[in-house]
Amino acid sequence: MKKNLHPDNYRLVVFEDLNDGTRILTRSTVATDETTKWDDGNEYPIVKVHISSSSHPFFTGQEKLLDIEGRVDKFRARQEAANKARADKQPKKERKTADKVEKPVDVQKIG
Repeated sequence: MKKNLHPDNYRLVVFEDLNDGTRILTRSTVATDETTKWDDGNEYPIVKVHISSSSHPFFTGQEKLLDIEGRVDKFRARQEAANKARADKQPKKERKTADKVEKPVDVQKIG
């Protein structure tokens, strides 16, 4: 094995999750200037993280559910806006013939 591949400056470091305030004391080589007092009364370097296993949806089981009805409503709104924008770009003569030919698609009837 290669020599001097792994760092040798491991020390105790506190990792604090900013979402739920969970703090973990572990060994790490991460560099930080901030320190905090731990439950044992000693001062340790602290690293603040935005997400950890205590707040990540995969580990907590609190995954977000998709709002199916909201997605359909958003699709319809985008479709109506696109049809209106398309109609506004056409000259007046072409609008009359286009209005007769183009019919909006009813999403409920499909499928």
